[in-house]
Amino acid sequence: MNYTENYRGIKIDVQSPHMEVSEVVQIELRSCIDKLTRFADDINEVDVYINKEGHGGAITTNMGMRVGLPGPDIYAAEDGDNWTGMLKAVTDKNIRQIQKLKQQ
Repeated sequence: MNYTENYRGIKIDVQSPHMEVSEVVQIELRSCIDKLTRFADDINEVDVYINKEGHGGAITTNMGMRVGLPGPDIYAAEDGDNWTGMLKAVTDKNIRQIQKLKQQ
C-alpha cells in the first residue's frame, strides 16, 4: 500500500507493498518526523520504504527512510521484525547523519 501526506509542510510518502499503513503507523511516523525536525528545520520530504522478503518462517522486514534536505539527501535502513523499533532506529540513524552534515 502507498500512503502520501503533507505534514507540517513536509511531504510524506510511504511505500509498503505487503503491509497496511494503519493510523498507528501514521501517528508513529509523524512523531519521528517531529523528532527529525528538531535537528533540521529545512526538511522538505520523507520517503519510507517497508518491504517483506522471504518465504515461510524466513520472512525478513526491511525498512528504509530517505530524508530530503537542501543539498544531499540522507538515507538509513534497518532489518527486523518490529516496525516501530525499525522506524525509531532509522530515525536515530538519520539524526546522526544530520548532525554530521551540520558539523561540516
